[in-house]
Amino acid sequence: MSERFTDFERFADEVARLRGRMRALYADTRAASGLPEMELTVLTAVVNAATPPTVAQIGRSLGHPRQVVQRAANALAEYGLVEFADNPEHKRASLIIATEAGLALKAADHDRAQAVTRAVLARIDGGAFAEAADRLHAIRAAIEAYLREREG
Repeated sequence: MSERFTDFERFADEVARLRGRMRALYADTRAASGLPEMELTVLTAVVNAATPPTVAQIGRSLGHPRQVVQRAANALAEYGLVEFADNPEHKRASLIIATEAGLALKAADHDRAQAVTRAVLARIDGGAFAEAADRLHAIRAAIEAYLREREG
């Protein structure tokens, strides 16, 4: 019996569809922030990073071109939501740090998003998300390893 699509193709399709549904789920939250989507995405990456990231690190992590992330970071700096700091490990790649205003905006955005999250969790068992996140993490790690090998 031949399948119309391979499991990998079905998976890729579901990920794409899920990404679209996640964007729709939080569309009102994003709009309330007053920031364009890419700028909010970059601010989120900066706020959630364990250490201040560079533009290139954010781009690689999110799969966006460095130039797109740079434009968003520059706009965030103009709004006073982030600032650039010297990077002791790289002269030209500045670190991006959220300002108090950026942290406050992101905290308000997070609070709005939590209301949506609670509504979803009232319909879907949280354990399903934990299991899916673990599996997706493993798949992403394997794909990233493949890409590193292919580039090396």
